Amino acid sequence: MTRTIGLIRATALVVGIIIGASIFVQPSEITRLVPDVPGMLAAWLVCGVLTLFGALICARFAAAFPRTGGVYVYLSEAWSPAIGFLWGWAMFWSMHSGIVAAIAVVAGRYAAVFVNVDERVTAVGAIAAFSIINYLGVRQGSAVQTFFTIVKVAGIIVLLILCVSAPALGRAALPRAAAPTHFRDFTFALVAGLFAYGGWHMVTYAAGETREAETTIPRALMIGVFVVTACYLALNAAYVHVLPIEKVIASKRIAADVATAVVGPRAAAAVSALVIISALGALGGVILAGPRVYYAMAQDGLLFRWLGDVHPRFQTPHRAIVLQAVWSCALVVTGTYRQLFTRVVYTEWIFFALMTAGLFRLRLRTWGHPLVPLVFIAATVIIVANQFAAAPVESLIGLLIVAAGLPVYWFWSAHARH
Repeated sequence: MTRTIGLIRATALVVGIIIGASIFVQPSEITRLVPDVPGMLAAWLVCGVLTLFGALICARFAAAFPRTGGVYVYLSEAWSPAIGFLWGWAMFWSMHSGIVAAIAVVAGRYAAVFVNVDERVTAVGAIAAFSIINYLGVRQGSAVQTFFTIVKVAGIIVLLILCVSAPALGRAALPRAAAPTHFRDFTFALVAGLFAYGGWHMVTYAAGETREAETTIPRALMIGVFVVTACYLALNAAYVHVLPIEKVIASKRIAADVATAVVGPRAAAAVSALVIISALGALGGVILAGPRVYYAMAQDGLLFRWLGDVHPRFQTPHRAIVLQAVWSCALVVTGTYRQLFTRVVYTEWIFFALMTAGLFRLRLRTWGHPLVPLVFIAATVIIVANQFAAAPVESLIGLLIVAAGLPVYWFWSAHARH
């Protein structure tokens, strides 16, 4: 595969994947858990810092192992191919394909404002369209991703300008004394916020198609996370600037409600368009990233060899792209992505903890070592513990789904030896 992704497109990939639809709905959940403005903004800032720590850790691994596959490669190198395989196993069946399906459904749901089409039909069409674009070449896929990222950031800036120019209705309506926030509620707010920051690691999947990946990926991660954190803090400050905090908590479509308060009912369609663009931008990046992991696994003999084929003309892992598209569309049509995604997505953080601990095992040092990796590991422990406390049965089922990949790994590794 050819190296066609430069710094601008790699940064656009980071920003485009992270900023999806969550920032337009998730703030209400976080504000409900932390019902005061300083505490709410602190939660978003802490999430940004933790994401930056994770990006620093990924950047160090990317510099040491600038190969296609990202986290799969890092886990395999730090611990064993079995751990790397379980990451790819969970990615395909639930974590990554579930994200593709969920983002596509969000786009389809908002598209219903403009066209009278079932959201699942629109979602399948979006997955197919972006899969075809990425099938035709990483240059085309990253170019489309960059375009959508620029448009969505521009839309956010316009929304911020409108909010800043509006009267400070929210600030005027704030209660004089907010109830104290408990640490447990703050940690739940962090979990909700980190979901909105998700996907920062996916740029590493395409390291094999990135020019000077050892330096480009770390720079893209740093710039991208800073841009996203600035956007998230600014948007949440704007929300409580325009609306009273009680309305922010009660809102199910906070961005639309804020725009309606500033511009009027006509703003609903404009915000719906912004959410669609944002969701499609994230969808394009996620579809681009995932097949690179399956390609790397096939190259290592842990999946069917034909999944590791590169198209002779387009230089893309075309069969892995098609397989991802088929399974993601199946999850959309059946609606099963909801169960799979909610059961398994938290296990992503178990793998992040293992990846971070791998720094010490491989004697790799990142910026702020050892404080940064230790803080990040502690954060992952809190996230996983909170998930188990909130939904122990679902969490156990999620772990069993991931663990089911071990017999498959033993089969493939034995097959590869022979």
